[in-house]
Amino acid sequence: MDYFDIQVEKIVERALEEDLGWGDVTTDNLIPEDARAEGTVVTRDEGKVCGVGVIEMVFSRVDPETQVQVVKEDGEDMHPGDVIARVQGSAGSLLRAERVALNFMQRMSGIATVTARYVDAVRGLPVRIADTRKTAPGLRVLDKYAVRMGGGLNHRLHLGDGVLIKDNHLALMGLGGGRLKEVVSRMRRHSPRILSVEVEAKSVEEARAAAEAGADIILLDNMDAGTMKAAVDAIAGRALIEASGGMSLERVRSVAETGVDFISVGALTHSVRAMDIALDIRPA
Repeated sequence: MDYFDIQVEKIVERALEEDLGWGDVTTDNLIPEDARAEGTVVTRDEGKVCGVGVIEMVFSRVDPETQVQVVKEDGEDMHPGDVIARVQGSAGSLLRAERVALNFMQRMSGIATVTARYVDAVRGLPVRIADTRKTAPGLRVLDKYAVRMGGGLNHRLHLGDGVLIKDNHLALMGLGGGRLKEVVSRMRRHSPRILSVEVEAKSVEEARAAAEAGADIILLDNMDAGTMKAAVDAIAGRALIEASGGMSLERVRSVAETGVDFISVGALTHSVRAMDIALDIRPA
């Protein structure tokens, strides 16, 4: 079992613990224990499917005897009325698993869908759409998995996943941009393993200084397209370039046309709209 699977299991267990609380008092009192049911997971939205494996895990954790038939896989297109999965088992078990399963799939499908829209917006240009660490607390591995299913690229999974030197680091160290080369060299010496070193730049001058300091990646933060193009020219191929800050769907292509390599978009995960997906249950 790898890191992803371990984290997903923890997330699912916590979500079920949170939702079931002291038990499902409604189902326990209204639905006979031996009642059987079947259901269909149906979308009322158009977009990308994501979270199939997670809902399988949810149903299995509630009741290992629940049968799940997958109709659409993660990353596939979905249209209103499409069946994503079918479930069959104890009526009580389906009801207990329903909300948690749908919560995961609605959010993950929403992330995959909006990511796919950003990817489509820059299609034909040599640039990748990436996510950020602006994820729902506790759900990062699922949020980032959903980004991949939408065709996006994962940025750092956590703070130990790569070096990103920001203005606050330099300010707290009492260092100016003129000593940036010293900072980059220090990170290369003291990193526990080989990591890329990324440096944030808020101006053309800072971008040039980061390139001269030997940064592997330079993050152009909150620049308009004109300033960004000038920064790309100043870097002159000495580092990979990431653009970030205020990346709406409407402006992302103009940013891509400046020549950056990556565009990180916080909106992929921090303000996603959940897809309208339902579980229709009936007696078996």
